[in-house]
Amino acid sequence: MTVAARLKIGEVSKQTNVAVGALRYYENLGLLNAERGDNGYRYYAPEVVQQVQFIKKAQALGFSLEDIGDVLTVHEQGDVPCELVRSLLQEKIEQITAQIKEMEAFKADLESYRDRWAASQPRPQPGDICPLIERCR
Repeated sequence: MTVAARLKIGEVSKQTNVAVGALRYYENLGLLNAERGDNGYRYYAPEVVQQVQFIKKAQALGFSLEDIGDVLTVHEQGDVPCELVRSLLQEKIEQITAQIKEMEAFKADLESYRDRWAASQPRPQPGDICPLIERCR
C-alpha cells in the first residue's frame, strides 16, 4: 500500500462517522486490518471505509460483531457470504420470536400481580420494605 493510498484512523473516522475508539475496537476484534507506520500511526487501505460502513449496516440489522467477523472471514476467503447471512438472520428471527414469547408471559405475570394487588392492603411487618413484593408468590 503506497503512502498516498493509506488513510489515518482520524480520516476513516470522519469518512464513516464512526468514533476512533470504535475503529480501534474493531481492529482489536480482527474486523479491520491496519498497518503501523514507523511513526506508530495506524494506516488503513481505502477499502476499509466500505468495510466499516458494512459493519455498521450489519449491526443495525442486529448482527453481533462476532457474526460480522464470520461474514467478513468468508468474504476474505473469496466466497460470497450471503448464505451465511441468511442463516444468521434466520437464527436472529428465531431468537427474537422466543424472546417475544418470554416477554408476553412475563407481562401476563405482571398484570396478574397488578390485578391481585389492586384490592390488597397488606399490613407491613417489622422490617418489611413493601409487603406487596415481600409476600409475592
